[in-house]
Amino acid sequence: MSLANKLAEERRARLAAERLLEQKQAELHAANRKLGLHARALSHEITETRAEVRSVRDENRRVRSDLSAANEKIEIAERRLWHSIQTIEDGFAFFDADSRMIAANDAWLAVFDGVEAVRPGVSYVEILQIITEEGIVNIGDMSPRGWREHMLDRWQAPAPGPEVLRLWNDHYIRLTDRRGAGGDVVSLVQNITATIRHEKDLKEARRRAEAANRAKSAFLANMSHEIRTPMNGVVGMADLLIEGALDDEQRLYVTTIKHSAEALLVIINDVLDYSKIEADRLVLHPEPFDLERCIHELVTLMQADARDRGIDLLVDYDLFLPTRFTGDPGRIRQILTNLVGNAVKFTEAGHVMIRVTGVQADEGAEADIRIGIEDTGIGIPPDKIDHIFGEFNQVDDAQSRKFEGTGLGLAITRKLVRLMGGDLWVESEQGRGSTFGLSLPLPAAEPGMPEGPRPNPALARALVVEPHDTSRALLERQLGALGMRVTACADARAALGIVASDTPDLLICDHHMPGMDGFELAAELRARGHAMQIIVLSTNSGSAAQEPAHGQVQAVLQKPVARRDLVTALAALSAPDAAAMSDDPDAAIGTGSSTAAAVPRAMRVLAAEDNKTNRLVFSKMVQALDIELTFAENGREAVTLYQSMAPDIVFMDISMPGMDGKAATRAIRKIEKRQGRHVPIVAMTAHAITGDDADILAAGLDHYLTKPLKRAVIVERIAAAATPDLRPPERTTSQAAG
Repeated sequence: MSLANKLAEERRARLAAERLLEQKQAELHAANRKLGLHARALSHEITETRAEVRSVRDENRRVRSDLSAANEKIEIAERRLWHSIQTIEDGFAFFDADSRMIAANDAWLAVFDGVEAVRPGVSYVEILQIITEEGIVNIGDMSPRGWREHMLDRWQAPAPGPEVLRLWNDHYIRLTDRRGAGGDVVSLVQNITATIRHEKDLKEARRRAEAANRAKSAFLANMSHEIRTPMNGVVGMADLLIEGALDDEQRLYVTTIKHSAEALLVIINDVLDYSKIEADRLVLHPEPFDLERCIHELVTLMQADARDRGIDLLVDYDLFLPTRFTGDPGRIRQILTNLVGNAVKFTEAGHVMIRVTGVQADEGAEADIRIGIEDTGIGIPPDKIDHIFGEFNQVDDAQSRKFEGTGLGLAITRKLVRLMGGDLWVESEQGRGSTFGLSLPLPAAEPGMPEGPRPNPALARALVVEPHDTSRALLERQLGALGMRVTACADARAALGIVASDTPDLLICDHHMPGMDGFELAAELRARGHAMQIIVLSTNSGSAAQEPAHGQVQAVLQKPVARRDLVTALAALSAPDAAAMSDDPDAAIGTGSSTAAAVPRAMRVLAAEDNKTNRLVFSKMVQALDIELTFAENGREAVTLYQSMAPDIVFMDISMPGMDGKAATRAIRKIEKRQGRHVPIVAMTAHAITGDDADILAAGLDHYLTKPLKRAVIVERIAAAATPDLRPPERTTSQAAG
């Protein structure tokens, strides 16, 4: 090979090497650049990672710091909580779901009197075993095993009830356990020794108080009986003496005795009633009764006193209100007696009105009965209205009382009304009168006004002659409610003028009127040829019926007249022979006379009374009656006489030696069951404590009279027991003359 070729070949080789070197250098440069870029990226990553690591390290430091602070707070809270648990006097313990103790304070552990086995980790079953073995709890008559089973059953219940345990040292604890949602149990032990001992002291104090109350009640009962028995003789004899022939001075003495005795009885009744109410021993005895009749019976008893004082007693009973309700008639009568008695006592002139309204109710449903007692008396100052309902209070000052009394009547009345679920209030204007309002919720014993006689529609026009404005307005409203067209005037002369121009179908007039009384008016009308029906209203129909002119009228009714009596009298006027009644003196209805046929015998009355004075008083009270009276001196004799004489009514004293009145009544009722008859038996008793009446009536007696007895009430009971086949017990004028 030539040199030139060799040089050219070497040059080509060198150029190729150079190109390769350049290529490798370019590749190395690219690799270096890429490596540099990677190094920079890695450096950035390292920087970021280092920052993150520093941040996590800082966060960890903060978390560790917070955890440390939280742990410190938890430790402090636990320490404080446990310190509080240890401080409280009640025992406190925790048990896990397996009934093993977690912890307990010293008060809980103190129950076990230092037994070392009772500590955290011990099971509840082991605790029960320790209690019975160590005698920590007084388990009474139970066996240790039975007691442990009882306590374990209680522990395993979903909601264990409280348990009272008596410890060995005579202390008492109450065990209260509560189970949580996870099965853990919190147990609380309270030392109730002081409470138990206080309850024992209270029971002992109550026992002593009840014993003292029983002694007081027995004393009140005995005092009532012992006082009322001689007072029956005092009041009864005074009543009989007043009816006798006395000069003015003697009558004054006897009247003073009677009024003083009655005032003493009022005081006794008030004190006894107040004692019974304060002792919560007063029990109501609801039964069906006639409210209107109850009010009119009360008015009849108070009529004499009101008449002596020149006061009119009026009754305004809503014509469309039922009369029969269910309630305690004795207590309702007592309430009305207190209110009406006060109204009469504090009224010197005018009238006392008993107004009864209410909302009708279906049978058995409660009716809201409103009774207002309105008077025209002295009235009550506004600042004294609340004062009068207090105990021993009256309107006037105690040192200058014009009106006597205990001042208990209204206090007792308000308590009785509230006991019945009612309310009592008063409206008054000093010097012009007062109105005592009374509301009572009474179940209706009848659905509405009972069906009965109705006035003849032919009695379309009525003339009312009544001097008293209130009474006249009341009669106008009552007759108007019955569908009559009513004309009214105040005296007989005005009535004669009205009749002369327009003769009414019916004339109703008052007995006592100035110038010409009711009977004189009737006689004058008959003399002038007028044939209208005439009814006379009298505050004392018994004496009014004896007037010579009574044959000129068709009826004499007691004033104030009950609506049933008024309607019955008006219905009797509608009979076909009503016109003929004006010509027949014996045809007068009401209390004047009777057309009843003669009866074969007089009523037989048996009275059982061991007290000689009371027998004398009773015999004198009924001596004017047409009856056959027989006395028994004890209960056994009363039973014997009952079988031999077959009485029509029996008056039975309750307290008698040997066999008392209740036992005698039970014996009589047994005899009657065999005979198929029932004779009214009326209790005569000096007992007036709450419960006496219920106990007495439960023995089979029909009525209950408290001594001292009232002649009017005795006569009323005898008359109520009379049957059509007997002679009327009250003698007629001809019988009295004979």
